[in-house]
Amino acid sequence: MHERIQQLSPRLANQIAAGEVVERPASVIKELLENSLDAGATRLEVDIDNGGIKRMKVRDNGKGIEREDLPMALERHATSKIYVLEDLEAVATLGFRGEALASISSVARLNLTSSRDESGKGWQVSAEGRDMQAQLAPAAHPRGTTVDVRDLFFNTPARRKFLRTEKTEFNRIDDTIKRLALSRFDVSISLRHNGKGVHNLRAGSGRVEMERRVAQVCGPAFMQNALHIDVERSGLRLWGWVAEPAFSRSQADLQFFYVNGRAIRDKVVSHAVRRAFADVLYHGRHPAFVLYLELDPASVDVNVHPTKHEVRFRDGRLVHDFLFGSLHRALADVRPGQRDDHAEEAEVQESGVVEKVSGIQAGEFSGQQKMPLSNRPSPSSLQQQMNAYGALHEPYREPAGVAESATSAAFQPSVAVAPMAVQMPTADDNASGEEIPPLGFAIAQLHGIYILAQNEQGMIVVDMHAAHERIVYEQMKLAHAAGGIQAQPLLVPVSLAVSQREADCFEERSEVFTSLGFVLQRAGPETLLVRQVPTMLHGAQVEQLVRDVLSDLLGQGDSERIGERINEVLATMACHGSVRANRRLTVPEMNALLRDMERTERSGQCNHGRPTWTQVKLADMDKWFMRGQ
Repeated sequence: MHERIQQLSPRLANQIAAGEVVERPASVIKELLENSLDAGATRLEVDIDNGGIKRMKVRDNGKGIEREDLPMALERHATSKIYVLEDLEAVATLGFRGEALASISSVARLNLTSSRDESGKGWQVSAEGRDMQAQLAPAAHPRGTTVDVRDLFFNTPARRKFLRTEKTEFNRIDDTIKRLALSRFDVSISLRHNGKGVHNLRAGSGRVEMERRVAQVCGPAFMQNALHIDVERSGLRLWGWVAEPAFSRSQADLQFFYVNGRAIRDKVVSHAVRRAFADVLYHGRHPAFVLYLELDPASVDVNVHPTKHEVRFRDGRLVHDFLFGSLHRALADVRPGQRDDHAEEAEVQESGVVEKVSGIQAGEFSGQQKMPLSNRPSPSSLQQQMNAYGALHEPYREPAGVAESATSAAFQPSVAVAPMAVQMPTADDNASGEEIPPLGFAIAQLHGIYILAQNEQGMIVVDMHAAHERIVYEQMKLAHAAGGIQAQPLLVPVSLAVSQREADCFEERSEVFTSLGFVLQRAGPETLLVRQVPTMLHGAQVEQLVRDVLSDLLGQGDSERIGERINEVLATMACHGSVRANRRLTVPEMNALLRDMERTERSGQCNHGRPTWTQVKLADMDKWFMRGQ
C-alpha cells in the first residue's frame, strides 16, 4: 500500500464504479434499456451475441442526444435527469446516477449513435476502455439512439473469468428483459440472440393487452390462476395480479414487484406478502405475483444501492400495513364460483384467442344437453340441511381431548361410494330460475373422503376434512376475536434474563404484550418477570416466545409472533375438531358443508395450504370420451 494520497485516474475510477454497476451482460442491458425508457422510447430492439459477452446492441426511438452532449454522455457523473438536490429527493426516472455509460465504456468497446430528428442524420461517439478518449463522427441514424457494446471485460480478464456459460448469461438477460417488459406495457420490445428472434412483445394499454403480455412473460397458467386487484388508500395504490394460493411455486421465480415503475426487492414488501399468504400457502412454497405500488416519489428513497434494486420508504409501516391489508383481503374475498368466472376471463393465450376444443367453444357440446342438477332445495329444506349439518359441529365444541374422542366414536365404516339417494329432476323442476350455488349440490360421497357435487360447469370434488377444517378454523378465529384474549396468571412467575436494550424496549412497548394477554414486569436492569400468559398458550415455551417478540420489536418495530402462535393453536384445534375420513355424511349434511364453504373466507385452502376442492368441467370430461368429435 502506498503511503501518499493521490487522485485516482478517470479510467481506474470508472472501472471501480463498473464493479458495482456492471456485474455481467444483463447489468449492461438493464442500464441501457432504462436510459431508453427515460428518453421516452416506445420501441426497444435488443440484439445480442454469445449471451452478450461478444456483443450487445440496444436501439430505441426516443428523443435522442444532442451532438454536443454525446462526448459528455460517456463522462462519469454526467446526467440530464437531475440537477439539484430537490430532484434527487423525488426521482421520477429509472436512471439518475450518471455512471452507467461511463462504467460500461471503461470495460468494453462502446459505440453510441444518436439523432434528434427524422432527417436520418446523426452523430456517433466511440470509446474503448484502454484510453477512454471519446471519438465523435457523423453517422446515418433515424431519430433515437443506438448503443453497441462489444467485447465486455476485454481489458479486465480477471472479471471476465467470473462470467458463466453463454446459456446462463443469456437467461439472465432474458429475465432482465421480462422484468422490464412488465413495467412498461406501452412499450414494444423485441429480443434477438445470435440472429434468432426470441421475443416480440407488442405494446398495449388496455387490460386485455396487459394480461396478454403478463401471460407471455409468466405463462398462461399464471393468468388462469391470477386475481386482479386494484386498491387505493392513503395516497397509495396497489394494482396488478396475484396468483391464488393453489398456484404456488417451489421457488420465488414468479415474483415481480414495482414501485413507481421500478423493479425492486425490499424486505418490507417481502414481509407483507409473506404475512398475507401465511394462512393459505403450503409449507415451503412461494406465492406468484405481478404487483405495482404507486406513491408520491418524495415518499420513497431510490438512492440506496448503485444497481437501484433496493429502495427505502419514508413510512415503511404505512406501506407494510397497506400491502398486507390489500393482499390479505383480496385472498380472503375469493369465494367458490368466482374462480370459474375469473378463469374464463384470464384464459389468455399468446394468440389472444381462448382455446377451443375440437372446433367447439369450450362449454358447448354438439348434440348434447347439459345434465340436470340434483334436486334443488327450497329455502325451508335448505334450513333443514343446515340444521342437519349442525351435528357435524357438535362434537367439536368441546375441549380438544373430548372432541377427539367424540369424533372417533362417531366414525362409521363407509362403502366406496355413498348411495346416491338423490333423484335427478326434470326440466320443470328448474323452471323457477333460482340461481344454482357455485359448488352445486351433493350427489355422492366417495370412499368416505371426498364429496362429489354437480354444478352448472360440471363436477365438483371436495376434500371434506380439509374443507371442514378451514370452516372450523375461521369460525374459531372470529369467536376468539369477538371474545377477546383470555389470560391466566402463572403460579410461579417466569424470570427472563435479557439485555438492557431489550428491557428498555419492553418498557417502551409494553402495550404490545398487554393487548395480547401477557403481563410482564421489569424486575431489574436486565431481568423481566412473566406473570400472566394467554390461556391458549399455557404450556408453550413462553420464554422463547417473549424473546422472539422483543427481537422483532427491536428489529422491525412490530411483532406478529404472539398472534401467529395463537392462530397455530387454533389451527391445531380446528384440525382435531373437523370431520375425519370414513365419516359417512348424509346428502343434506354434504350440501350444508358446501354452503358453508361458499360463505367462508379462504375456503379454497385448508389451514395447511392444501386445496379443499376442485372443478372438473364437462368440456374436459367430453375430451376424455371424445364426445362431439
